[in-house]
Amino acid sequence: MSQSFLIKPEIASGTMIDNRYIIQQLLGHGGLGRTYLAFDTRRFNEACVLKEFAPTGSGENALEKCRNLFKREAKILHHLEHPQIPRFLACFEGDGRLFLVQEFVDGKTYSALLRERQNQGRAFSEGEVIQWLKNLLPVLEYVHQHNIIHRDISPDNIMLPEGKNLPVLIDFGVGKQIADLNEGSNAYHMTFVGKMSLVGKVGYAPREQISLGLCSPSSDLYALGVTAVVLLTGRDPSFLMDQYSLEWRWHFYTNVSNDFAQVLDKLLADTPKQRYQSSKQVLAELQRLGQPQVIPQSTILDLPTTVIANPSQAGARGYSHNQDPETIVSSPISSSQKQQTPEIKPQTQPQQSSLNPAFIQRCQQELAYYIGPIASLVVEETLAETPHVSPYQFVEFLAAEIADAAAAFEFRKRLFS
Repeated sequence: MSQSFLIKPEIASGTMIDNRYIIQQLLGHGGLGRTYLAFDTRRFNEACVLKEFAPTGSGENALEKCRNLFKREAKILHHLEHPQIPRFLACFEGDGRLFLVQEFVDGKTYSALLRERQNQGRAFSEGEVIQWLKNLLPVLEYVHQHNIIHRDISPDNIMLPEGKNLPVLIDFGVGKQIADLNEGSNAYHMTFVGKMSLVGKVGYAPREQISLGLCSPSSDLYALGVTAVVLLTGRDPSFLMDQYSLEWRWHFYTNVSNDFAQVLDKLLADTPKQRYQSSKQVLAELQRLGQPQVIPQSTILDLPTTVIANPSQAGARGYSHNQDPETIVSSPISSSQKQQTPEIKPQTQPQQSSLNPAFIQRCQQELAYYIGPIASLVVEETLAETPHVSPYQFVEFLAAEIADAAAAFEFRKRLFS
């Protein structure tokens, strides 16, 4: 085969390939080739996707690499049978070209869906993204159980089929089989891919994948986390990361619950060891979101606590910032003590704050980043004492609860940037 194999021109619409597939239009192209919409004349002109492998380059080494990638993807797709992954239909070589045939997904990518939201001045809500993650994580778990890492998760490679509500994971052209994933003794086992086969979209792929060619299931989870915050904020990853510290600053552009923010931050951890190691772990965390934390009765009886009938009335500033408000419980009171306990009259309803509820929630979330769960009590007490405080004064009161001056300055900046 000649070297011209690597530089074939784009296939024109109407061209019949392999005496079977009629090219309709070009769907996309990248470093490894082109993707076409085609009709299968042997299946009543059923729509399908024809993926041509034609990476740019020259020489026998490039040709052999192209063949190996082609065979690898065909083998990967052949073993994947999941309703949220396009079916593999065929593979062949013809006219000096390599082709894969896959099921056509009639729908929109999440990039397109996000653009539609942005045109309306909004992005995806917290509830929508949580459900989206719950729908996608089982697919990723299935892929990883088959010793495959997708390595190119982004809004462009996730689709929502027309008339359906389950997302579909597409484009396994950069999939990478990993050996003994479930049998290795190292919980953080990773596979070296090699610089010549580095793939993944900058901004979505983690540092170890882009810089070192290392990938693991946590690499896919990182990219899934990036995609989630992009859908939440409507902003490109380059806008969500500090260019100097390389720390994620997605919190600036959206308001989500503290618990969900912690899940996203762990997905986006820079070090693979600090991330979730499996999709099951993430799913378990998402299932617990919003569920009350119940302390067993036996644990309560063993706690040497002070009786506090209502923690919110105790005054947040009287507690240590490291104290967990969930451990503030009422200790058992004997019948004789109950008789001596004066009746507590109900307090009058506190005045309604003039501040925007969304702004209050964001202040609480940002304060919790610095002082922990006690932030909710601090916010509650501040609002009770000064219900008609201005936004600036409110932030100043909260900043005073942060011991470190630099951290207090950063807190103010994050709220008014």
